[in-house]
Amino acid sequence: MYETLEIEIELQVSTVWMNRPAVHNAFNARMIAELTTALQTLGQDPGVRVIVLAGRGKCFSAGADLNSMKSAGSATFDENLKDARLLAQMLCTLSQIHKPTLARVHGAALGGGLGLAAACDICIASTTAFFATSEVRFGIMPSTISPYVIRAIGARNAYRYFQTAERITATQAREIGLAHETASPETLDEVIRELVSALLLGSPQAQAASKDLIRYQSTLSEALVEETARRIATLRATEEAREGLEAFLEKRPANWVQQGINHV
Repeated sequence: MYETLEIEIELQVSTVWMNRPAVHNAFNARMIAELTTALQTLGQDPGVRVIVLAGRGKCFSAGADLNSMKSAGSATFDENLKDARLLAQMLCTLSQIHKPTLARVHGAALGGGLGLAAACDICIASTTAFFATSEVRFGIMPSTISPYVIRAIGARNAYRYFQTAERITATQAREIGLAHETASPETLDEVIRELVSALLLGSPQAQAASKDLIRYQSTLSEALVEETARRIATLRATEEAREGLEAFLEKRPANWVQQGINHV
């Protein structure tokens, strides 16, 4: 049914595997569309109580697909806005599912991959996992993921990581609220099973009502989702965004990076 996903359902638990391991489960238009459809379908499936989001291969998700980034640099504002809206709506769909959602993070969770982890209710990370909001190094910004990341780590931490694009270790992710718990690679699935077992003890109706109560007190709205799409669409077509992508492809520092300084 899906080209970029594998979906397993066992004992009321659905695991949605992002399945583009050759590109570290980076997003393309197909994956974004399939994730949206799969999440909507599972959200309405009475046989599913808990949704686990995971990645095949070495990484959870490396964020935007390189071909998608290249296309964005030459696309019009309207084309970029259309693409940004699809990503923004997929993240919103994940965030607003009334069932418990859990991110199983291993390897890299970068950009939009970090956004997926933050949009889930719960994030469990391997001790070898790492995160980054790396967008500013490409001349863009972590716009569509921002409502979920800021909700997880707070504005104070967002000021730092949105601007530095530093790598965030699993330990740091737990300290700032991005990951709820860390586990060794060997015990990651065991920890997730234990947490899923705890979730299955709760009343589905009460869990949905609890999530709705939290959303009621949050700032996420349709207007905010739309604004995040507009802001990234505006920035994608700028000279700095084009330079950032070209520098990445050519494996050189972008022209805003001062030479002779060591960089992480």
